[in-house]
Amino acid sequence: MVDQLLTAGIAAAAGVAVYLGAATRVVKQYERGIVFRFGRLRKGVRPPGLAMILPVADRLHKVNLQIVTLPVPAQEGITRDNVTVRVDAVVYFKVVDPASALIAVEDYRFAVSQMAQTSLRSIIGKSDLDDLLSNREKLNQGLELMIDSPAMGWGVQIDRVEIKDVSLPETMKRSMARQAEADRERRARLINADAELQASHKLAEAAEVMSDQPAALQLRLLQTVIAVAAEKNSTLVLPFPVELLRFLERATPTPTPPATTAPPEPLPAAAGPEPLPAPGPTAPPPDGTAAPTAEAPPPLDLAGPPLDEPRPDLAD
Repeated sequence: MVDQLLTAGIAAAAGVAVYLGAATRVVKQYERGIVFRFGRLRKGVRPPGLAMILPVADRLHKVNLQIVTLPVPAQEGITRDNVTVRVDAVVYFKVVDPASALIAVEDYRFAVSQMAQTSLRSIIGKSDLDDLLSNREKLNQGLELMIDSPAMGWGVQIDRVEIKDVSLPETMKRSMARQAEADRERRARLINADAELQASHKLAEAAEVMSDQPAALQLRLLQTVIAVAAEKNSTLVLPFPVELLRFLERATPTPTPPATTAPPEPLPAAAGPEPLPAPGPTAPPPDGTAAPTAEAPPPLDLAGPPLDEPRPDLAD
């Protein structure tokens, strides 16, 4: 009799232990338990700790309430200014209503991922390239609102959305690099021109001081010579300004020229024999007779006989 009672007690204890083991569940601190009894949702959410359920009738589903980091695959799209880009992002969300996360949507993780990809492509088409590169905070806020609106009905709250990277084509990268280089060069030229303007003002002031005090130019020249001589060069090029020559010219007294005498008067020409009269027509004599004229000598015949005619002196 005692043996039978002992055996029954052990069997009952074993049955209770098995029942308790099947009915007891442990819910972690970052989880919440949702119980379905015969497929129907039980009211109330099981808090962290031990949770008792009916082994056959109830099913306990644990929902993680931690913030989930969901990377969004890179999406390729065309911006509003017709530039093809690839943009990837990351979404941070958490479950705020475990019952809705299990009932309202089949897989809330997959649903949030697809909604994030769709919203990212939409935000790319509505934005310019400059906004994607420099105004990401505003785009992140707009993307968060676009994802959070449908996610609230799934019991999911979007905590934060960040655009990670914007990939540009190589041609666009080279164009932007040339633009940045040109802008840098323009700024460098402006700075250089401003420096030249300030230097010209200072040089003009220095020139005014040196024009009032010529000795300052000489002192400056000596300082230049000292600076060049400190380099121990074998050849010394000494600039000699024109202003220094003018200063020395003004400092040197001008000699007075000697008195000039009047030039002597030219002597009268000495009397000489009277010049002979030039040849010309002879005047007629006073008696009216014609004066004899000298006959001109006959012209000389220099041609001679022709070569083909025989000469009489050579005929013999």
